[in-house]
Amino acid sequence: MRRAPYAAHRAFIAPADLSGTVLTVGLGYCLIELGYYLTYDLIEALLLALQPDWIAAFFAGSTPLGLGAQLASFGLLAVLVALVVRRLHHRPARTLIGPPRLALRQFCAVLAPLGLLLLVLEFVPPWWSADALHTVRAPLTWGALLPLSLGAVFVQIAAEELLYRGYLQQQLATLFEHPASWLLLTNLAFGFAHWSAASPLTTNLQYVIWAFCFGLAASDLTARAGTLGPALAFHFANNAFAFLLYGEAGGPSSGFALFLFAPETLGEPFTSDAPAGLDWRLALELLLLGLMWLAARIGLKR
Repeated sequence: MRRAPYAAHRAFIAPADLSGTVLTVGLGYCLIELGYYLTYDLIEALLLALQPDWIAAFFAGSTPLGLGAQLASFGLLAVLVALVVRRLHHRPARTLIGPPRLALRQFCAVLAPLGLLLLVLEFVPPWWSADALHTVRAPLTWGALLPLSLGAVFVQIAAEELLYRGYLQQQLATLFEHPASWLLLTNLAFGFAHWSAASPLTTNLQYVIWAFCFGLAASDLTARAGTLGPALAFHFANNAFAFLLYGEAGGPSSGFALFLFAPETLGEPFTSDAPAGLDWRLALELLLLGLMWLAARIGLKR
């Protein structure tokens, strides 16, 4: 008999069973988000009082120190998730992960094919233009910072996975039996968390759509595996690739990038030949997400 694709999910969500209602889950999510925004206000106030020159670098992530501090601050989000799970749902935060040894084994099994896929895709067109390359960070400096860079990226993705694929997915899956319910609700929250009031509407919509689809893939992997391990690997590979290789000189989240491009040139290979008003990056990024999901599925089956 063929095994149900989400059979392992039942054990993963079991610790959340009978530990919350729609009201308490909504309250818990709001408390976490509110607490995290308040911590950012506190960080800004502290920087204004102590080192006002660091504020721009921290919020833009345009320097190694600024981006490292920004990503490391997601540890506060993880603490808030743990507090809400303990105080509101009366269970330990470790239950958000699944069996630790299995999670670690699945993390490694999924990370390997994802890393290989992203490496191979670097040699597939459309390539970035060398004419737009502003500078290349000193390789020795970049390499020396790599352990700290990867550590900061892991803190950021782990906090988000604990909140969305851990807390929200577990709690919602105990309240709504049909997978479509918790898949959609969890990742609508994840998608709209990427909305930026400072960005144009079109940019926001594309980013939210991408984040929603990314979340669907991560939730599916979590439900198939029964641990957060594959989703952590999926998120880590994506964000490490995004933060560590390419950025715009002085631009947002460019502090760890090896290759720095002139402002507003990084997306030119995807937009220069597109019809007016059409940006092919979203379609290509969704295609990449699909390939990454397939690679992760292959890693899980090994």
